[in-house]
Amino acid sequence: MRFAAWSTGHTPSICREEGISAEPRINDRIRVPEVRLVGPNGEQVGIVRIEDALRLAGEADLDLVEVAPGARPPVAKLMDYGKYKYESAMKAREARRNQSHVLIKEQKLRPKIDKHDYETKKRNVERFLAEGDKVKVTIMFRGREQSRPELGFRLLQRLAEDVSELGFVESSPKQDGRNMIMVLGPHKKKSDAKADREVAKANRQAQRQADEEAEKAERAAGRAAAEVDKAGKGSRAQAVAENEE
Repeated sequence: MRFAAWSTGHTPSICREEGISAEPRINDRIRVPEVRLVGPNGEQVGIVRIEDALRLAGEADLDLVEVAPGARPPVAKLMDYGKYKYESAMKAREARRNQSHVLIKEQKLRPKIDKHDYETKKRNVERFLAEGDKVKVTIMFRGREQSRPELGFRLLQRLAEDVSELGFVESSPKQDGRNMIMVLGPHKKKSDAKADREVAKANRQAQRQADEEAEKAERAAGRAAAEVDKAGKGSRAQAVAENEE
């Protein structure tokens, strides 16, 4: 019987009788006199004694799993618990893989930043926003610059306008000690940005493959033309030799 194997195995996360267990109780670890039994296909069997439920599980070569311990009586279901755990783990893994994590990137600027550095910082912000990430922009004041906060405010406003096609001001500029901070949010969702990058990558690969095929075809055509030219020259040479004879 399947549940007998579980009763003799070592399963630390299940065998705790006290405290909160991370996994449901199964088989003979269900210590209640009766359960509301659910069949393997979701059918309602009704309230049965725990002994009868365990017997049905053994006869079907399935596990008895307590799925609603807080109910009165607790609800238990007949299932292949090992298969259920595996499928649940695969679903959770797929969900994590498809989940979009929005990151907060940061760019630091000085109030009197030169044009070249500003363009570099702006390109970084544009790249982050295009990838679907938020950007925390920090203006760092030093010395006498702290008495001119309007310089930082105007610089942040300029940056927000320059990248407005890719993002928006999520958190307006505000003073934070010696710094002034603004947060930009992307117009495009992280998942959409990822999908766009994958499409662009696929297009680049297709174009590269097409270029390679065209180059191969051009080289083959060149070789064929060379062979024809060589054959023509050979025929003309043979004809000349025959005429001389």
